[in-house]
Amino acid sequence: SNPYQTNLLRDGVRRYLQLPADQTVLILHAKVAQKSYGNEKRFFCPPPCVYLSGPGWKLKQEQMKARDQGDAGFRVCGYMGLDSMGSSLMETQKLSFEEQPDAKGFGCAKALYISDTDKRKHFRLVLKLFFSNGQEIGTFHSKLIKVISKPSQKKQSLKNTDLCISSGSKVSLFNRLRSQTVSTRYLSVEGGAFIASARQWAAFTLHLANEHCTRSEFPLREGYIRYGSVVQLVCTATGIALPPLIIRKVMKQFAMLDVDEPISQLHKCAFQFQGSDRMYLCLSTEKVIQFQASPCPKEANRELLNDGSCWTIIGTETVEYTFSESLASIREPVSPVPLITALQLTGGGDVAMLEVQGEYFHAHLKVWFGDVEAETMYRSPKSLMCVVPDVSAFSSDWRWLRYPITVPLLLIRDDGLIYSSSFTFTYTPEQSFIPGQQVLSDVPQDSDKLLDSIHQEFTRTNFHLFMQS
Repeated sequence: SNPYQTNLLRDGVRRYLQLPADQTVLILHAKVAQKSYGNEKRFFCPPPCVYLSGPGWKLKQEQMKARDQGDAGFRVCGYMGLDSMGSSLMETQKLSFEEQPDAKGFGCAKALYISDTDKRKHFRLVLKLFFSNGQEIGTFHSKLIKVISKPSQKKQSLKNTDLCISSGSKVSLFNRLRSQTVSTRYLSVEGGAFIASARQWAAFTLHLANEHCTRSEFPLREGYIRYGSVVQLVCTATGIALPPLIIRKVMKQFAMLDVDEPISQLHKCAFQFQGSDRMYLCLSTEKVIQFQASPCPKEANRELLNDGSCWTIIGTETVEYTFSESLASIREPVSPVPLITALQLTGGGDVAMLEVQGEYFHAHLKVWFGDVEAETMYRSPKSLMCVVPDVSAFSSDWRWLRYPITVPLLLIRDDGLIYSSSFTFTYTPEQSFIPGQQVLSDVPQDSDKLLDSIHQEFTRTNFHLFMQS
């Protein structure tokens, strides 16, 4: 709009980039859900969890306090249910958020299930968040969840990889003594140590390794994970890892040493410490310990386990929504919160175009390269197209630039709501002007033509895209 508002907005974005006051909603859930039949209720396991993090939540609370809404007005509450279930709150589960030692808010939906009357093969979870004064925060969706009738007992084929677990994917492990729901414990990490929690579960990246490796040297491999493989479990939240483990199939409390078929969702498995004398990952109440299995004299390919060393494995998903109200005190819901998944650069010369790919886009969004707004065209809920700003917008002395300039990519709604992303855009000098090569130090005074050609190279061919994890 007018230049004054534009400059005001740009100043606000600069302040945000220096001190981001983000609000993040993180949803963790399983990749598959087992269907309930008749009157039974097979609650989703592990239960879907929600974490609220970021300094923006506290900032929002302070703003609400300043408007004399009292301490009770800014408590966050939520409801979670399955999509296409209607709007009745009777069909959803209420979430209460408790503050953890790390200042994150945590809520868990322990009583969700899908009945056999629901004939869908896939569904999403829907989370609606409110402040306790009734003000809506927004609606957030999980990733797609596959519905299965029961864990597959037949040998998995790599021709049908729907239920297989690949190296590098995220999993959860839980233990259920005597098939009792109340006795379920999840492998988790707390205070830098592995624990068996009845309350919270952690997602672990499951890496496939070469057979002959040590703890300090762990070369990773791609592919689907089979029983008998050497793997490593790394906590996605803390980065803490267990030593290399051999994953074994469990049948009637026996670890099967000669099975090498692919692992499937909700299979029972055990984890033998590599190089150990029959020592397995085991829980004892809340502690995670090592248990020594007993050999079977009559069957050398089996080892007898106890209840605590039999784990159920399931793939998990996470989806993260981040937004900031630091530029505006809005009363409209923050949703739909756009998610960027990929970038595609096209064009060259005077105009380079960037396609931003993702989900939940709409016509009220603008792409920003750092504190510079880009001309943005809405194409579809999955695509935005924008003109890449000239490099001179970021550096007044771009003509003498020797190093790449990297700027964060943001999406900003018309009312000033900021959606940050993990993506950045990098302007890279032409190869011949990278440090170590004597070019720019010897530029003659009458060098406009040369400088113009450098600038043209910037805008034509030397854009690079990076995604920061």
